[in-house]
Amino acid sequence: MDRIKIAAAQLNATVGDVAGNAGRARDALEDARRDGADLLVLPEMFIGGYQLQDLVRKPAFIETCRREIAALAEATADGPAVLIGCPLYEENLVFNAVYLLRDGKIDTVFRKHELPNYGVFDEKRFFVPGPAPGPVTIAGVRVGVAICEDAWFPDVAETLVETGAEIIVVPNGSPYARNKHDVRMNVIVARVVETELPFLYLNLVGGQDDQCFDGGSFVLNPGGELALQAPFFEEAILTCDFVRGDDGWRCDAGPRAPVPDEWEADYQAMVLSLRDYVLKNGFERVVLGMSGGIDSALTATIAADALGPDKVWCVMLPSRYTSEHSLEDAAECANRIGAPYVSLPIGPGVEAINGSLEDFFEGTEPGVAEENIQSRLRGLYLMALSNKFGHLLLTTGNKSEVAVGYATLYGDMSGAYNPLKDLYKTRVFETCRWRNANHRDWMLGNEGMVIPARIIDKPPSAELREDQKDEDSLPPYEVLDDILFRLIEGDAKIGDIIRAGHDRETVEHIANLLRNSEFKRFQSAPGTKLSPRAFWLERRYPLTNRFRDRLHVEEGAPGFDG
Repeated sequence: MDRIKIAAAQLNATVGDVAGNAGRARDALEDARRDGADLLVLPEMFIGGYQLQDLVRKPAFIETCRREIAALAEATADGPAVLIGCPLYEENLVFNAVYLLRDGKIDTVFRKHELPNYGVFDEKRFFVPGPAPGPVTIAGVRVGVAICEDAWFPDVAETLVETGAEIIVVPNGSPYARNKHDVRMNVIVARVVETELPFLYLNLVGGQDDQCFDGGSFVLNPGGELALQAPFFEEAILTCDFVRGDDGWRCDAGPRAPVPDEWEADYQAMVLSLRDYVLKNGFERVVLGMSGGIDSALTATIAADALGPDKVWCVMLPSRYTSEHSLEDAAECANRIGAPYVSLPIGPGVEAINGSLEDFFEGTEPGVAEENIQSRLRGLYLMALSNKFGHLLLTTGNKSEVAVGYATLYGDMSGAYNPLKDLYKTRVFETCRWRNANHRDWMLGNEGMVIPARIIDKPPSAELREDQKDEDSLPPYEVLDDILFRLIEGDAKIGDIIRAGHDRETVEHIANLLRNSEFKRFQSAPGTKLSPRAFWLERRYPLTNRFRDRLHVEEGAPGFDG
């Protein structure tokens, strides 16, 4: 044949909802059948959701997936054929697999050859590698299947070419990270140039715990020409019409959705991740502490864009140290967002707790313990509201605070999800400015300047004591974030950071705070992964850790500059 039509379904799967995911695949199959497609392709591990982690070790889960795949295969009796990701249990081994279903049965199973074991991936813990795949004939065309990581290795593509592949399909579960699309595109361009074949890159979409799968599927023709580009962070079905001409197979040009810049992409990742975390876990509404500060303002705005303003309950919890402008700013921001807002003073509760501890604290100076009573009481009140009314509690700490432990366990860290967890404070400021200047159709919140300028411009403060400012305890955020970025994303030696222009005492202080706060991060809520070194799966350090970077002070040590 000189033509093949492939429907590529960029859909949102839910981990563990095997029947629901199979139902979505059936709906896509019906659409593809009506469209006259020869083949429907769904993403990696679509039938069970992704990532599955230790779910693949449960025999009942594997058996449920097997039954749904068999039932879905029966639905292909009248066409088209289907390629769909699903775990395969075979001879006491589990594979990350893609099934070819056609003519009412399971026809062929492709096993992932290259298993990623870096970043958020730990696939060698869960799966065993399969043999390098060969192509299969569909509608008279030799179609090669490279499952996600397989496309990153030239030898897999080379094997497909040597065994006669004419078009290569890449089903993916590739999570978002800032500028990740450029990386994917460069990799697939390299494979296209090497093989001189067209590639259909299909990615999963949707939030799963800390990860957000951003879609952005595309088709590249020989020479690296972009034929189709799916939208990002939303479901879509690409209709890919491949035609064989004198120069081989090419995909007809079609829609090319815009590629968002890093600010829009980060924001949309936080919105989609929060929406899916809330809804997939059976909640409808969220509650958060609205302090009048920038972090809670941005969190409330993201929640309004994700769920709708009426689903976001903003609660101000003032104490004796809460300034008048914080009261005004919190109320003004909630009003601009259009979210319900209440004030619940914590003063009487703080006085009661301080009174009960008065004898124990006698003879000591007031300090962090007294300050944290306020934060923990706020956490108690917010958790009580969450429990009573069934709203999911959001916590609001940014990456800078999470990194240095500028947060209180069982206080402002209380909550089930943190959209800002991988967003440095300096990026929080810029993201607020971006959101005030931009509104998109996928945002459910209000247009315009929803975050008041004073919230963005005023010095940040926890307001746990008189005239407190963040910079009383921390360097300016521009300095702090640069040091943290070098320590976290760059794994830089302290000596190198000092030589980059930072004060030695400040660098050592921040490095100590980062190390000593590991126990807090271990207990922190999950949050949207935005960077290549997000806390949790991508940066794992021991809680008990006596290592200190002394290379910058030891004469003769590597990197010592005298």
